[in-house]
Amino acid sequence: MPNLSSSLAGLHNQQLNVLAPSGIRGFDKKISSVDGLIKLTIGEPDLDTPEHVKQASVDSILNNDSHYADQTGKKELRDAIVNHLANKYDLKYDADSEVIVTVGATEALYSTFASILNKGDKVIVPTPTFALYFPIISILGGEVIKVDTSDDGFVLQPEKLQAVLDEHGDSVKAILLNYPSNPTGVEYSKDDLSKLAAIIKEHPMYVLSDEIYSDLTYGVEHHSIASMLPEQTIYISGLSKSHAMTGYRVGYICGPQEIIKKIGMVHAFVVTSVTNSAQVAASEALKNGENDPVEMAKIYQERRDILRDGLTKLGFSMPEPKGAFYMFAKIPAEYGLDDEKFALDLAYEAKVGVIPGNAFGPGGEGYIRLSYASSKEVIEEALKRIEKFLK
Repeated sequence: MPNLSSSLAGLHNQQLNVLAPSGIRGFDKKISSVDGLIKLTIGEPDLDTPEHVKQASVDSILNNDSHYADQTGKKELRDAIVNHLANKYDLKYDADSEVIVTVGATEALYSTFASILNKGDKVIVPTPTFALYFPIISILGGEVIKVDTSDDGFVLQPEKLQAVLDEHGDSVKAILLNYPSNPTGVEYSKDDLSKLAAIIKEHPMYVLSDEIYSDLTYGVEHHSIASMLPEQTIYISGLSKSHAMTGYRVGYICGPQEIIKKIGMVHAFVVTSVTNSAQVAASEALKNGENDPVEMAKIYQERRDILRDGLTKLGFSMPEPKGAFYMFAKIPAEYGLDDEKFALDLAYEAKVGVIPGNAFGPGGEGYIRLSYASSKEVIEEALKRIEKFLK
């Protein structure tokens, strides 16, 4: 096993020295060795990928679909994405010039930020939010402006946005919105988005709209800011959550042709193209699996209700999740704001794994995130253990 030459010590991207490991993955790893642990930590659907989607992937392999795909994605998948967005969200894109298929939404985010950021550019990120955004922006030389939304129902208010823009001016290159939200499950209404759009359109800035959970909502209609600001919005989504396809790693980016062309350059440098069989499966999911996420959402909603009712009876409070599959629960007052200690105690004493809220940025302190992408039986057992722990 080779050791790095001493002459190479420290010769790496210095931005990595100031990046902390993922608070989500790091905490999950820390407690995973607990024997008998019930894990409500990671956003990993326990549902199976639909059979017709799996079969499409198998057929692709058996049919020797083994050559390089178009760098922007297979034409059939780009067409399916465009039709899906038009039919469901009234978003209009050209499949040949305004869509890129990516290796999950994560690569979509990285390639997009790598395309728009120069050193010192600032990105507004409402928090608490998915912690992966912060290191991507930082490693590419950007500066994250975190805006705590915890006092406003976890929805960015237009007054706060205007105040940040007044303070930082044209150094703001973009704002990143994630809805339905990870970790809160909160959804932005059409009115919420229109008020933000009215402010954003007065500034030379992009909107990165991460709508990966848009197909999993409960009793509300999902709206996209891309329909209000198509000329400034870079739309990001994928199949991981909607069709339980996390391991297939298929995401996509849509936006104005000029910036999509730039993003496509970075995407091509980083991955060349996405795996063929995964793209064929994604195409099948979008063309013939529109009802798959509807059925999955019914299952998640039942689990949400069980978890919410159980935690409320135990003294937790939380915003009602309108989408995704996370509960962001405020820990009982007698435990203060030390969500890290609470989550550790819960893991080692009750054998229930959750993620401390501080992993999601300002506003997350004093909360824990629980994923209800686990079976009803697992959630019910977790509630019993939490009740025993609290007593």
